[in-house]
Amino acid sequence: MLNVGKIEEGFVLDHIPAGKSLAIYHHLQLDKLDCTVAIIKNARSNKMGKKDLLKVECNIDLIDMDVIAVIDHNITVNVIKNGEIVSKKELTLPKEIKNILKCKNPRCITSIEQELPHIFVLSDGKKQVYRCKYCEEKFDTRSFF
Repeated sequence: MLNVGKIEEGFVLDHIPAGKSLAIYHHLQLDKLDCTVAIIKNARSNKMGKKDLLKVECNIDLIDMDVIAVIDHNITVNVIKNGEIVSKKELTLPKEIKNILKCKNPRCITSIEQELPHIFVLSDGKKQVYRCKYCEEKFDTRSFF
């Protein structure tokens, strides 16, 4: 049995679908933060069969929760203080996201004007579909992550 110690201050991302923890690690840019990160892949789960976990020892305010919600809004976010879970954050799909997704339409203004932010608006919450604010290009997050 693998034993990873508890963290004192930070957060734990639980119920990550197996194999998605590295994508979350990169999209949250945890490699650029000076903090301790434990990535647990393919852990046994009664609920999911297999799951990934991320334990991060840093202030949760440094993290963009919208990134996690776009990847999978069913992930559980446990906030840790003094080694104990003090709260659980509910994730919902954000209505608008900025610079998380990139528009792939070559005729989009973001292809020409490189400094423009990539803004996507939620167009179908059930299907998790976003559309580019500028050109209406469709982006299905379920197939991306």
